[in-house]
Amino acid sequence: MTPGSTTSAVSLRGAAVRFGDRTLWEGLDLDVAPGEFVAVLGPNGSGKTTLIKALLGLVRLSAGTAHVGGTPVGRQRGSTSGGVGVIPQQRPLPEGTPLRGRDLVRQGLDGTRWGPAWLDSRRKADRARVDAMLERVGATAFAERPVWTLSGGEQQRLRAAQALVSSPAVMLCDEPLLSLDVRHQQEITQLIAEQAKQEQAAVLFITHEINPVLPYVDRVLYLAQGRFRVGAPDEVITTESLSDLFGRRVDVVRVGDRLAILGGEDHVHHDHDEEAGA
Repeated sequence: MTPGSTTSAVSLRGAAVRFGDRTLWEGLDLDVAPGEFVAVLGPNGSGKTTLIKALLGLVRLSAGTAHVGGTPVGRQRGSTSGGVGVIPQQRPLPEGTPLRGRDLVRQGLDGTRWGPAWLDSRRKADRARVDAMLERVGATAFAERPVWTLSGGEQQRLRAAQALVSSPAVMLCDEPLLSLDVRHQQEITQLIAEQAKQEQAAVLFITHEINPVLPYVDRVLYLAQGRFRVGAPDEVITTESLSDLFGRRVDVVRVGDRLAILGGEDHVHHDHDEEAGA
């Protein structure tokens, strides 16, 4: 995207986040166009999850600005469509939580509505929409089961359905492939990418599983050492680019259509605690 484009679904200008004397990233300029799929990569502690939190208004920028849907972060109002869909990092639900699989998905539609569901004239249409999304993510078989009894992979599919069901204009995905086997990683990634193109939704997709997303990625944002690189995968995920970013030798090896990154600090990572207190 051209910096400053008025068509950006997500826009950051001179953005920085610091905690005390520690800088996660600074000087970040990024525009994500409608329909564009941007993968966010980097080792533990590089600020990937904090980026998502900043775009949701949960973490305040230390410098710069952030806009989502053309509106400054913090001023958006919730809506059941055209808003922001979020797949958060996986968190186990407490045992006994009275929430079925379909209820979790339905929250993607009902989360901003007032009044009991029986007053909602759209109830039947919404049920059909939830049913269709459950089928798309392969979750119909456990739609009536309590969510806390489901496996991590089953819960992740439900969270993907919850985020997608309202056809949001922006998708913020924080490690959505955790606990999924290879087949379901590919299916969920393809589903998100297809919806992005069909609905012209912008996608920011944090992952440590690089290869399942490569066929769908338009650009990569790679965070490391308080710095970043933005560009096409073939520009960013190279030995030269990552070695410069990390300040030491990092080898990128291609085997067939797969990439392996050797020497990137803790590149295979889970960011559940990457920014404690953020």
